[in-house]
Amino acid sequence: MCTTDAATDTLVHHQTLRKSGWSGNVRPTFRPDAVTNLLTPGWKKNIETLSKVSNLPVSSYKRYIEALENRRVFFKKMGAAATDHAAETAYTAELKPSEANIIFQRASREGHPKDAKLFSGHMIMESARMSMEDGLVIQFHVGALRDHNDLIYHRFGPNMGADIPGPCEFTQNMWPLLNKYGNDPRLTLVLFTLDESTYARELAPLAGHYPAVKLGPPWWFHDSITE
Repeated sequence: MCTTDAATDTLVHHQTLRKSGWSGNVRPTFRPDAVTNLLTPGWKKNIETLSKVSNLPVSSYKRYIEALENRRVFFKKMGAAATDHAAETAYTAELKPSEANIIFQRASREGHPKDAKLFSGHMIMESARMSMEDGLVIQFHVGALRDHNDLIYHRFGPNMGADIPGPCEFTQNMWPLLNKYGNDPRLTLVLFTLDESTYARELAPLAGHYPAVKLGPPWWFHDSITE
């Protein structure tokens, strides 16, 4: 069984299980969204926590990448086999380090919402690069608009089930990532979406062409009992 854990998680419960001598197999999964999505509430605070748990002063994009790599090493030592990422779209893009640093520094000062999509698209590509190097499977969940119901959000907080699917496009959006990494046998990229219409039109052809691509099921409403 695998849990989903923030990049900044100390995995204290996993450590307790290991020390207990229990024979079960519970693994963590590296979920960095809270530090890669600039629109995450408390993003700056999350970066401060990332600095603390990685013991690296995250004052630049270069240090930020080093801190993420540091955490991935820790997760692997704790048994992690995969990473998990979520986005409203499958958009990917590659920035030069200098360009990424400008966005990172701007977000650290005051934040610009227009930077979020570009930075997230770049960080999916960076995560794929890291996965080729450390062997962690990358899982990419696309197409859910989170916290759609304001009443639920304000009463219970984020991620309480009001996640509504939207249409997705993969062929164009994932072109940068797949052209750079999709033919590399070291990468395993599992794509998930709620838009089942994309499976025959886009996802199956992409998986048939690029060795790195695998397909996950259209989850949530498709794997849950409904009334």
